[in-house]
Amino acid sequence: MDWDKLRIFHAVADAGSLTHAGEALHLSQSAVSRQVRALEESLNTTLFHRHARGLILTEQGEHLFDATRAMAKRLEAAAARIRDSEEEIFGELRVTTTTGFGTLWLAPRLSALYAKNPEFKIDLMLEERVLDLPMREADVAIRMKEPSQADLIRRPLMSVRMRLYASPNYLRANGDLGSLEDLAHHRLICQNVGTAQVSAAAMLIQHLMTYPSRSTLTVNNYFGVLQAVLSDLGVGVLPDYVIEDFPDLVRVLPEVESNEIPVFLAYPEELRQSRRVAAFRDFVIEEIFTYRKSRKG
Repeated sequence: MDWDKLRIFHAVADAGSLTHAGEALHLSQSAVSRQVRALEESLNTTLFHRHARGLILTEQGEHLFDATRAMAKRLEAAAARIRDSEEEIFGELRVTTTTGFGTLWLAPRLSALYAKNPEFKIDLMLEERVLDLPMREADVAIRMKEPSQADLIRRPLMSVRMRLYASPNYLRANGDLGSLEDLAHHRLICQNVGTAQVSAAAMLIQHLMTYPSRSTLTVNNYFGVLQAVLSDLGVGVLPDYVIEDFPDLVRVLPEVESNEIPVFLAYPEELRQSRRVAAFRDFVIEEIFTYRKSRKG
């Protein structure tokens, strides 16, 4: 099968347009169209449904696009390994983690990484969806549970617990809590139970919701919960690591907390020798050591 034709097919399938694919490949629309038709003839099948608004993959086209997408990811990984064989650390590193951990713990600490590697380029992807590392949707992940794929290098970093916090101003205005029954006089701020989150956090929220509260505010990530708590709106369910950066917050009902949530660093086996991954991994481990030391202190 002609690799050049596959490359052009992949560009067309990705763009959904002969014109846009041609612009990306620096080829004319007619040249792109000829290559696609030649590929269809060689495979004796139709790869695209053609209509006025663009191109839609046929079932056969979808199968081929899945294959070319996997090929593109593998080629990208090979290119990354070649770049990382150089003495200097350069190029982009795509890091994925949850919105809460990324905004509240990781991002505020990145200055230490850039101080050592000022030319580093990081694409930080914050979302609850678990990206596929072997398919190179990201290079490195920090996840709130142990990764299940067998072809990943994984390292436990720390554990997290969800706890209840409020601002001093809020407690002065609304009174302290002696028991969960006191939630009836307070506003509870938490993630919605239906929001994507680890099971330990969801179980704690479900438990808290069995107690009546004066009112509730639900947010779809912990950054929003934190901002609401800092704005004196109520009692928030937050990960315990926020206290290092917001020491004025007061923990309420200290007997109430979630089960431990393990935090893992993971990356594909094929990036084992990557200098970029090593630099990021060493930075995270050093920051975790400092974090643990501060908690013991």
